This record gives sequence, structure tokens and C-alpha cells, in this order.
Amino acid sequence: MHDTKHCQEEIRTLVIIPTYNEAENIERLIRFILLHYPDWLQVLVIDDNSPDGTAGIVEAISLKEGRVRLIRRAGKMGLGTAYLEGFRYALRNGYGRIMEMDADFSHDPESIGPMFDAMHGADLVIGSRYVNNTVNVVNWPLSRLILSKAASIYTRLITGMPVSDPTGGFKCFSERVLKGIDLDRVHSQGYSFQIEMNFRAWKRGFIIREIPIVFTDRTVGKSKMTRMNIFEAVWMVWWLKLLSIFRQL
Repeated sequence: MHDTKHCQEEIRTLVIIPTYNEAENIERLIRFILLHYPDWLQVLVIDDNSPDGTAGIVEAISLKEGRVRLIRRAGKMGLGTAYLEGFRYALRNGYGRIMEMDADFSHDPESIGPMFDAMHGADLVIGSRYVNNTVNVVNWPLSRLILSKAASIYTRLITGMPVSDPTGGFKCFSERVLKGIDLDRVHSQGYSFQIEMNFRAWKRGFIIREIPIVFTDRTVGKSKMTRMNIFEAVWMVWWLKLLSIFRQL
């Protein structure tokens, strides 16, 4: 287990976890984070009115644990809007670092510590499945892996952005990155949201670092990926490139 108590500095950090029907995963994930990381790390769950009672589980924890917060939303409003709401909450409440992660353990909470360490000298750290020409993915069907890897190559080719895993959702921003990006102009969802945030950070000259993680496909619950997410990511990279050319980012 990585010991974050040996981190060089303690910076108030918010871990944002969007949820929809994650009742089977969320309590175990929150308990792990609270147990293994210091008090300067807090958790914000943003739930889109999950029918399975996810929000109720988080609320019960939050009543006993001051490090846990819950935002309930009226319905499925999308991953991008959930993260933007979390980012604004973090900026309003003075967090120095803001982390994104999934609720389903595809993002290993043990990797939180190494990601914090990698933040020294960086503005955005991405937990990468494909860094150093390796593929660190467990339990994915080959078709999903090919799609993801192809999306990464496609994004790099079109945008020129030097990021091996631009669609990855396990990442940590410094406060200054989110303050430097006009969040009101970010409208994409799903995988293209991750691409857009990376691209906007890169174009503003922020230092992006990738560290290897092992991505394990969820063992409980259902994947939220849709065909619309894929189509949006295909055209979004061209849109970002055009915005960049005309200096409209």
C-alpha cells in the first residue's frame, strides 16, 4: 500500500466520484479511501438519482464522516456536467487538487497515492492505460480495447496533443488548471469530456504528466458507455482543433 503520509506536502484534495446505480460498489470504495488516505483528502459523490439507492448509501456515510459530501441531481445529466459541478464545488471551497475517478473499482484506489506524488512539478496527472507503449487493461473484450486504443491514436493524430491516454477518466488537476480553463465553455460528455479538458489544459501551457495504472473492467454493475459517447468523441477532436486554430478555446 502506498503511504501518502510521506507526501511532501498536504494539499486539500477533493476526489469527485460521479455515480449512477453504483450501490454495489460505492460504500466499499469510500471506506477504502477514508481508511488509507489522510484527512486532507475528501470525497464528493455526485449522484444522478440512481434508482438502486446509491445516494442513500452515501448520505448515510456522510452523516457520520465529515470527509464525505453528496450532491443529488434530479436525473441522468451526464458525466461531463457531473464533473463540472464537482469542479465548481471544489473551486468554491478552496481545494488545491481535484481528482476524478470512477465508482466501480476500474480505477484502483491504491493508485491515488502515486498520482499525488506525480503532481509535484505537474499541473495535471493522468492515470494512463497506454503509457510507454504498454497496455494495462484487465477483463476488457478485444473489441473494446481496440476501440479505446484507436481513439487514443486518432486523438493524438488530429490534435497533436502528446497524451497517450486522452480518454482516461482517472486524473488529478491542480486548482490553477481549473481556474485557467473557462468551464462555462466546456459542453462535451463521456470520453470527449476527458479529451476536451486535457486539450484545453495543454493549449494553456499547463504541464501534463502520465503515470501507468492498471485499468480493471468493472466486475459489478453495468458499463455506462453508449454509441453516442463514441460519435461525440469522433467529431469533438475536430471541433477542438478548429477552436484552437481560430483561438476560440
